[in-house]
Amino acid sequence: MNIPRHIVLFPDGNRRWAKANGLASLEGHKMGYEKLKALCYWCEKSGVKTLTAFGFSTENWNRSPEEVAYLMRLLEDALIEFRNDKEWAEKEVRVRVIGQRERLPKSLQKAVEDIESFTKNNDKLFLNLAISYGGKWDILQAVKKMIEEKVPVENIDEDMFAGYLSTAGLDMPDLIIRAGGEMRLSNFVLWQAAYAELYFSPKLWPDFSEEDFNVAMAEFDRRQRRFGS
Repeated sequence: MNIPRHIVLFPDGNRRWAKANGLASLEGHKMGYEKLKALCYWCEKSGVKTLTAFGFSTENWNRSPEEVAYLMRLLEDALIEFRNDKEWAEKEVRVRVIGQRERLPKSLQKAVEDIESFTKNNDKLFLNLAISYGGKWDILQAVKKMIEEKVPVENIDEDMFAGYLSTAGLDMPDLIIRAGGEMRLSNFVLWQAAYAELYFSPKLWPDFSEEDFNVAMAEFDRRQRRFGS
């Protein structure tokens, strides 16, 4: 079976799931986090090497202050829990956060630094959490870095440019899974997704199961990737 090395995830539908189940939106986000943990196990078991998950977009700052504050706390608590969870430690997952770190609360920035340091030598699964991330922002910050470093125009090519993106050093995504029924990229990994296979699930993210994951993997295996040729 052809296994994608790098999967990108849109964990969409947490709020809609909560509403459908008569729960507060915040409970939906909590359930979505639990499902992300499960997905890490499924990926590792299947041989996937890298998982990049959309946690909080640059546009999400426009949500209500209450929801933003809750999501920041949830992300911080999740990183601290990961740091102290022996079962997670045994999985040897390396965690990295990509996005606008300077916009995050100081306590969350500290949690990010701690988990990245704690997991830096792990190599079974590479988990990227996109927090305050946007595809347009990623491209712009790469351009700004190259200008600041005065990179000669004649030296710039696609490989060099990719090295300035927040995902530098990683394989380009092979498969993008979006749960929740929406069918768009929503300003996520725009450059990196150029030749990724897209898979859309109607399931809201908290309802997404291992069986659904296996269906996505089987669909990827059936695809013929031509990379424009």
